[in-house]
Amino acid sequence: MTDTRAILKRLERSKFRSSFHLKQKDIDYIHAKGMDTIMDHCDDFIRARLAPSNLPNDGKQTPMKGHPVFIAQHATACCCRGCLSKWYGIDKNRDLSETEIRNIERIIGAWITKEMENR
Repeated sequence: MTDTRAILKRLERSKFRSSFHLKQKDIDYIHAKGMDTIMDHCDDFIRARLAPSNLPNDGKQTPMKGHPVFIAQHATACCCRGCLSKWYGIDKNRDLSETEIRNIERIIGAWITKEMENR
């Protein structure tokens, strides 16, 4: 999970994952809050909604809209433990490590940055 560019390229080849894009209101929100705040939100979301093992609502914990990080999570297959297992080989039955959390945040941040640059 360490080569972010390779991961983003692989995700671009998925019809489903490549269908996600930031809307203007997401971009406006990022500009208003700043990327540091967005990534603070990302850290909060990952730790609360993704890092614990055996989430009771796994597969449904990440909304499809409402925050740029949510869109990025779906675009990067970092939205649920099932997707993390399928795309990144991360075992669903244990808490995420600090390194895994940081890697997920790096991928999400790279995707958001790329979306912003493409606008």
